[in-house]
Amino acid sequence: MSDSANSLVIEIPVEMQLVKSVHSIGDLQFEGDLPASLFHLQLITGDIAEWRAQSDVIAVFHTNAGHVTLNDDAYNASRNISTGNPYKNLIADLTRRGAKIELCGATARVNGWGNADLLPGVKINLDAMARTIQLVQQGFVKITE
Repeated sequence: MSDSANSLVIEIPVEMQLVKSVHSIGDLQFEGDLPASLFHLQLITGDIAEWRAQSDVIAVFHTNAGHVTLNDDAYNASRNISTGNPYKNLIADLTRRGAKIELCGATARVNGWGNADLLPGVKINLDAMARTIQLVQQGFVKITE
């Protein structure tokens, strides 16, 4: 195929001045080896930087995705492996980009995880449902991954 046949024309450009989103991440779906939710968070934080928009992006990990927030030792114990958390650099990058990362308190309790088990900057909320409702009522757009 020629280059013109493969060209991409954005027909509906989007630019915002303010982004308030809560990303409810309860399971990991993959695009290749990368969790789609982390890829999507990279996309939106990149867009926000390009737009120079104000933002409040919060990712709430819960249920079968809570382990993404764990430090290497806790990750190894939880997943019964010895390689460490493969997502830690992605989470650190998202934090540097301004995203806030939270772990569901109910998920933490069920798994026996405490604050010392988490990656730097990760906070524990009461539970994912209550936190998501709170943020939606404050005007955040809910993204379910």
